[in-house]
Amino acid sequence: MLSATCRGIACAASILMVAAPAAAQQARVENPVAEFTGLDKITGRTITFDVYIDETVQFGALQVTPRVCVSSGEGEEPRTESFVDVDEITLDRTIRRIFSGWMFAESPGLNAVEHAVYDVWLKACKGESEVPPPDGPSD
Repeated sequence: MLSATCRGIACAASILMVAAPAAAQQARVENPVAEFTGLDKITGRTITFDVYIDETVQFGALQVTPRVCVSSGEGEEPRTESFVDVDEITLDRTIRRIFSGWMFAESPGLNAVEHAVYDVWLKACKGESEVPPPDGPSD
């Protein structure tokens, strides 16, 4: 609760700082699937692929593993972000981490993976995919 002497811009900032974290937490939606776009610079071919959270998918010499994929809630300003680990399989078959950080779908050039041969960026977070989950039921 704010005191009766709270006035002006400082008071408004205090109110926003108290209210904003709760609103931001309610507006974020965690999704089980991250959708990426990959570019093979040699062939010029682009491909869109879905990856479940904590699943690793190989694109060329890169292994892409999203750790979390969150998007803004309905009625909020669109905001989609994913924390992603990307490893490269080198010619001598060693695995080298080349990226670990946040990707933002609304700003794909900000934190996209730019490799000599491949580029990968976040396209969207999704609630479901046509690709079966890694622990899917066996027939």
